[in-house]
Amino acid sequence: MLASPPPRAQPPALILGSSSPYRRELLARLGLPFTWEAPEVDESTRAGETPAALAARLALAKAQAVAARHPDALVIGSDQVADLAGEPLGKPGTHERARLQLRRMSGRTVVFQTALAVVCQARGFEQAELAPVRVCFRTLNDAEIERYLLAERPYDCAGSARSEGLGIALLEAIHSDDPTALVGLPLIRTARLLRAAGLVLP
Repeated sequence: MLASPPPRAQPPALILGSSSPYRRELLARLGLPFTWEAPEVDESTRAGETPAALAARLALAKAQAVAARHPDALVIGSDQVADLAGEPLGKPGTHERARLQLRRMSGRTVVFQTALAVVCQARGFEQAELAPVRVCFRTLNDAEIERYLLAERPYDCAGSARSEGLGIALLEAIHSDDPTALVGLPLIRTARLLRAAGLVLP
């Protein structure tokens, strides 16, 4: 009589440690079942912290915060900070702050530092990567900025530029090796880290 094969281990639950609808839409492209949960992390910048270091720290902190509540799950954390000549630009929150950000970025190159972390406490797994995206802005006049802001209202986007929407018209060029990074979740790196954690893709 042939022995039955051993049951296959169930993959861990996958949780996106983010309340961002943009990141949820991106992660859904991988075809994996997942839930999401707000990480509740203080996003204040520390003294002397570079935009890249800030994004990396917050991505890992978000993943760790949710993993602490779900130690058996595989948790994804991500964060994005716009880097204007070493100065971090976060989500503007208001129309006036968004206008000021875009005026400052006009005609300049901004590096959007998108960080990703994957954590599973039960497996002792913790890895993080950074996906920088160089974005060249056109020279913008105040009328263009105002029309864009009234149409797009990108107050929840780092640097006020929603590239997946009308914000693409503000740009001259985008340079990246992970094209979804600018939207907020670098899927090439996400897939790589999930495979490293033991998930089967695609």
